Amino acid sequence: MSSHSPLLEVYDEQLRGRAAFGTVPGVRIELEDIVVRAIGLHLQGMVSATDLKRLGPSGWDCLVGRQIEVYSALKQPFEWKTWSHDHPQEFLSRLESFGFVRGETETVMIARVAEVDRSVTPPAGVHLRTATSAADFARLGTLLTEVFGEDMREQAEAYRAMVEAFPNSVSVLAAEVGDEWVSSARAEFVEGTDFCTLWGGSTLPAWRSRGIYRALVSRRAQLAANRGLTFLEVDALPTSRPILERLGFVAVTTTTPFLWSPPPAQIWPEG
Repeated sequence: MSSHSPLLEVYDEQLRGRAAFGTVPGVRIELEDIVVRAIGLHLQGMVSATDLKRLGPSGWDCLVGRQIEVYSALKQPFEWKTWSHDHPQEFLSRLESFGFVRGETETVMIARVAEVDRSVTPPAGVHLRTATSAADFARLGTLLTEVFGEDMREQAEAYRAMVEAFPNSVSVLAAEVGDEWVSSARAEFVEGTDFCTLWGGSTLPAWRSRGIYRALVSRRAQLAANRGLTFLEVDALPTSRPILERLGFVAVTTTTPFLWSPPPAQIWPEG
C-alpha cells in the first residue's frame, strides 16, 4: 500500500475530517482538538481523529472518555472510525478497553476517474437508472431487506432524504429487471473535494457474479466524470476488492469501525 502514497496523501487531505461522514441532512459536524464528531446521524454518531501519535497514550484516555461523555448525554451509540496507517495498535486496544466492539475491516481503494472503464454495461435484461420517486425508494427498501435479512425500509427512507436534501451531491442507482430491483448502489460527489465516493452495491443473491456491481461502478465513474471529478473512493469489503482491482482501483490503507453502545443501565425509555 505504501507504493501508492500520493493517493493516500490526497485521501487524507480531502476525505478525512468533515468529509468522512458523507452527505446526510441535519448532521452537525463538531471539531474538538484532533477529533471530528458527527451529531444527528440517522442511527448512531460517528467520530474520527487524526494525529493520535502526536497526542500520545497519556492523552488517549481523556480523548476517548470525552467522546463517551458526549454520546452518553445524547443517549446514542457511536462509531469511532479508525485507519491503519495512522491509528496505533495500542490506541485500538484502548478503545476495546473502554467497551468498544471492533467491526469488520474494509480496504480503502482509490482510482482515477480517467483510468476507469466507463463503458461497462450490465447483463442482458438488466437496466440501470437513477432512483427518483417514492416508489423507487420503496423498491430499494424491499431490496435491502431481502439482501440483509432484516427490515431496511427506514434505511431506504434515509437515502431518499439524502437525495431530496442534496440532489446535486447524491445519486442512488438501481439495477432492475422489469419492475424488480435486483441491485442498488450510491454515489456521493463530495463538495469541496476532487472525489466521488461509492457506497452500497447491494445485490440479490441470485443476481450476483453476473457483472452488475462492475456495471454500477462504471456508471458511477461516468457520473463523476460528468462533474469533472478526479478520483473515485470505496471502503471495500473483501468480496468487492478483486472486482475493483480489475477496474483499476488500488488499495491505500484499511479502515476499521469500533462501536460503543450505552451499557444496559443507560438505555433510556422513550418519551
